[in-house]
Amino acid sequence: MKFVSIISIIVLSLALSACNKGNEVSGRSMKSAYRSVNHIKNRLPVEQRIEFELSFWALRDLHPDKDEFLDTVGGKNNDEIIALGKEMFQQRKATGFAAYEKYNSWDHMIAKYTKERLNQDKAKSKSVNQRDQANDVLYDL
Repeated sequence: MKFVSIISIIVLSLALSACNKGNEVSGRSMKSAYRSVNHIKNRLPVEQRIEFELSFWALRDLHPDKDEFLDTVGGKNNDEIIALGKEMFQQRKATGFAAYEKYNSWDHMIAKYTKERLNQDKAKSKSVNQRDQANDVLYDL
């Protein structure tokens, strides 16, 4: 009986330590951070997904040191990552960061990238349909 209770305690503690909050970026390692980001972004609507992706990768660009980056994003949810991205956008725009000069605001940049993403999705589906039509085996008799 003692053996069963010890095993159940060990299994329970491992299960609890292995689980993290599903809506937060894991800061344990880069691999777990990327995995949690992928999990989070797949649950977001398109516009918020693009904001989240841009914020995450802009923060990664800002913090090239792995440990510093993991400390910055670890334990943050999508809204907090987006807020950090907006703040970083304002700071970089104020300092004259060349990549942000062509955007009037954060919303302008997000609208542009959303439009580009939607156009990419349309182009992908169109090219697949054209390829399928070219390989059509139905013949007119």
